Amino acid sequence: MRGRYADRSAAGEALAALTAVQTWHRPVVVGVARGGVPVALPVALRLGAPLDVVVARKIGAPGRPEFGVGAVCASGPPFFDDSALASLGLVPAHLASSVEAERAEAVRREQRYRAGRVAVAERDVILVDDGLATGVTAVAALQRLRARRPRRLVFAAPVCAPMGVETVAAHADVVICVRSPARFAAVGEWYANFRQTTDDEVIAALDSATG
Repeated sequence: MRGRYADRSAAGEALAALTAVQTWHRPVVVGVARGGVPVALPVALRLGAPLDVVVARKIGAPGRPEFGVGAVCASGPPFFDDSALASLGLVPAHLASSVEAERAEAVRREQRYRAGRVAVAERDVILVDDGLATGVTAVAALQRLRARRPRRLVFAAPVCAPMGVETVAAHADVVICVRSPARFAAVGEWYANFRQTTDDEVIAALDSATG
């Protein structure tokens, strides 16, 4: 596909250029683990901002784990796509066991990454992911960060599905997308290299950030 990013680092550089021309108040950059962290690193370096991480875990439909109907973080309420639940005849109570399993994994990963080490209260927080599709994981992460009382909460990604932007815009103060193509099937189609980010790469990115 024409116009693809070479990898997450290249996508992060494009996003960094867009965020650098804006005015920020004591910015903090937060990557959505795992794939959002290598995108967030160039943004943090360009802004001279600290880099932190949040883990949002997708909640899959019963028997169809790839079909995300919601997401959950280490704490706070899960977020569900009501229309997706309705289309499958589900209510949140049907997914209680999945919510707890994914929350436990989010807790484990955040402890390993030492997430939440940067204070965000009364600061501009830029939540970064490698792309935005349905928006469920982004909203769960935004809810987690909103509880920490930022001055302004921004979601930013190199590529965004238009319908995902609509979902996220109800939970973020600002949504920044480098590209928002009308034809959007999956985030990975916009990358030449979209291999899975490892835990060690997340930790290395967090350790290399300054600010």
